[in-house]
Amino acid sequence: MKSGSGLKEKLVAQALSEGFVSCRVCRPWDVPDVPSRLQAFLDAGYHGQMGWMAERTHWRGDPAALWPEARSVIMLAESYTPDHDPTEVLQHPDKAAVSVYAQNKDYHDLVKKRLKRLARWLIAEAGGEVKVFVDTAPVPEKALGHAAGLGWQGKHTNLVSRDWGNWAFIGSVFTTLDLPADMAETDHCGNCRACLSACPTEAFPAPYQLDARRCISYLTIEHKGPVDEELRQKLGNRIYGCDDCLAACPWNKFAIAASDVRYAARDDLKAPPLAELAVLDDAAFRAKFSGSPIKRIGRDRFVRNVLYAIGNSEQSDLMPVAQSLADDPDPTVADAARWAVKRLS
Repeated sequence: MKSGSGLKEKLVAQALSEGFVSCRVCRPWDVPDVPSRLQAFLDAGYHGQMGWMAERTHWRGDPAALWPEARSVIMLAESYTPDHDPTEVLQHPDKAAVSVYAQNKDYHDLVKKRLKRLARWLIAEAGGEVKVFVDTAPVPEKALGHAAGLGWQGKHTNLVSRDWGNWAFIGSVFTTLDLPADMAETDHCGNCRACLSACPTEAFPAPYQLDARRCISYLTIEHKGPVDEELRQKLGNRIYGCDDCLAACPWNKFAIAASDVRYAARDDLKAPPLAELAVLDDAAFRAKFSGSPIKRIGRDRFVRNVLYAIGNSEQSDLMPVAQSLADDPDPTVADAARWAVKRLS
């Protein structure tokens, strides 16, 4: 089904009115290098415990195989730029550092609803079929974003734009409509190594390569069981995710404020006291993080992270909190508590 530039212009205008900061189009087959890059990542073992990345690689490496009928991929960026310095909390070891994107509502729900509204508009306007995705399916969204001209994959492997920096969620609308494609973006990182130098765990073996096994976001969210002791010390007070490489990017001088107030940080998550988070039981944890992406890691993994932060805090007044969890029913939590006690001693 053919669609002209007039529809494309209307689509971009509609996307911007929905709150997206950018809307670009590419073809599902415009990412020919993804299969080889994905295989190299997997062969190196950089995916760690994320076994799902090794599954359905025929889709993850080839978006055209995910839905063969699709003729165009509409790539969209939605800003979640923080209204405060996310690294300031790192100077307060008795407080917890929570990644900016997780300081309020779950972005999956917010972005997907916006994508669905845009998709419904497109169907009403031009017909065709659509499918929407936001970080929940085997779709190489960063590579497609690069191909569509949304931005380029920076040395920290995240998407970067000269127009909105790198504080943005990426979503996609696959459609059977044949929309005019945009030009791929050019890499504008140059000689800059700010993001690489900012990483506390040296998780980048080389520019544009990420070893997830050393990434704090992976360690605090995806990694099950005890974290290697050498890496525990490098977590600092980061208990859910890490923003260091994103915050270091110079292109953030062009960052656009988030249009949705539900991305603004909750007051109780900007710099929550470690002592309060450590004592959450399962019910209290679920209540506190209802509607938050943090909820998905569960109480045990969350408290494990908090105890690592307590062990790194050098705050002796937190010793009783760690001691109280040394016999926790969850063995990983108990191990983290005993490690924290040892560190504080």
